[in-house]
Amino acid sequence: MLDERDRIIIEMLTKDARTPFTEIAKVLGISETAVRKRVKALEEAGVIRQYTVVVDPSKLGYNLVSLTGVDTLPERIFDVASKLKEFEFVRSVYLTSGDHMIMTEVWAKDGEDLSDIISNKIGKIDGVTKVCPAIILEKLK
Repeated sequence: MLDERDRIIIEMLTKDARTPFTEIAKVLGISETAVRKRVKALEEAGVIRQYTVVVDPSKLGYNLVSLTGVDTLPERIFDVASKLKEFEFVRSVYLTSGDHMIMTEVWAKDGEDLSDIISNKIGKIDGVTKVCPAIILEKLK
């Protein structure tokens, strides 16, 4: 069961995974060792699954980011999702219950690159019936 201190630790590490334990300890009014033990317990319980880096795609030459819905033949959904995970330009893959069976985050260099990805890569996966890209204009949060 998480308490308020655990929630604050999670919030601080979510904002910046490199926050020093000494800084967290000062905010909580506990020792660095206590913070370290709590973080270890959160990791072991699977609450904290990993630490990651957030990258600006445009700094790597990817000027278009698209949230792309992919519909499949029902019996092919897991095969298609597995194939999508193999593409470097597909940054995330989700099975959903919304408008599309699979949602992906696709990074493309430009419109031509995105068209190629949709038509010649995602669209050619066996079992794909529809590909619906939505280009992100601005990330607000």
